[in-house]
Amino acid sequence: MKLNLKRPLAFFDLEATGTNVASDRIVEISIIKLNPDDSEEVKTWRVHPGIPIPLESSLIHGIYDEHIAQEPKFKELAAEIAEFLVGSDLAGYNSNKFDIPMLAEEFLRAGVVFDLDNRHFVDVQNIFHQMEQRTLKAAYQFYCNKQIINAHSAEADTRATMEVLLSQIEKYKDVEWEDKKGNKVIPIVNDIEALHQFTNLNKPVDFAGRMVYNEDGEEVINFGKHKGKKVEDIFAVEPSYYSWMMQGDFPLYTKRKLEEIYNRWNTKRTAERIAKPNPPKAAEPVVKREFNKPEPQTPKINFNNNRDNQNFKKKDEPAKPVDEDMLKLLADKFKKG
Repeated sequence: MKLNLKRPLAFFDLEATGTNVASDRIVEISIIKLNPDDSEEVKTWRVHPGIPIPLESSLIHGIYDEHIAQEPKFKELAAEIAEFLVGSDLAGYNSNKFDIPMLAEEFLRAGVVFDLDNRHFVDVQNIFHQMEQRTLKAAYQFYCNKQIINAHSAEADTRATMEVLLSQIEKYKDVEWEDKKGNKVIPIVNDIEALHQFTNLNKPVDFAGRMVYNEDGEEVINFGKHKGKKVEDIFAVEPSYYSWMMQGDFPLYTKRKLEEIYNRWNTKRTAERIAKPNPPKAAEPVVKREFNKPEPQTPKINFNNNRDNQNFKKKDEPAKPVDEDMLKLLADKFKKG
């Protein structure tokens, strides 16, 4: 059957050094892009991860260090891969929990813009687990009655995933499903947006599931001591929590979404502070001051500055001996006329 597509749908699968989105790296990526005109484009890249591939991982996907020794690193391929996925919705098996977060992480490390906000994501595993509870191998056998040849190669798994989705849409046409609240719906329809809604029931904010949306569309923490609490509320009561997550061993995409929430919260808080009027200042009590008329004062006379006193001020000189001239002057002064 043909998928009802409004834009390309890119089925993809990753093989990696491990399952830790923050520390492991891609070693192979295969993409089958279905276009609205029913044409398809297939591309596969081997990638040098920049770190050794653990033996336990090589035993699963069959890719060893020597197989990718001469391959380019993801940073060299990032622009080409991003260009191939432009305008496409994404689909995969367990892709919401692993492939999409891992791919987003690699793009962030490479410094290549890869916008996930305006895409639909169809996780075929979620349809399968919620309807039948099986693995990809069992799903392929159950829905397509086929065995995967060369299982765990990226392209074989990707093609099996694509065929499983087509069979799921056909098998569950008009089949009711009951959610946790008892609501009955027909979720599996030939519409990518509807499949996106059904395969993202947990409404993750960051794919790794560290944050999810509640029923009111608000971001809440989904782990640890603050599980179930709104992220913005945690910023208000424990500002250091933001720094702890940003410096911790969390995926880069988780940190990116956390930073978006923090910036939005901080902008809103700043706007509220500016809009909040300052409380009026209390009027200062008026103090009535009394002015007393100064009493007249009798001027003091400084006898030391009196000119007459200055004239009679004796100098520190030795006394002259009495002579005849002095006696004559005294006699003339006191003689009777």
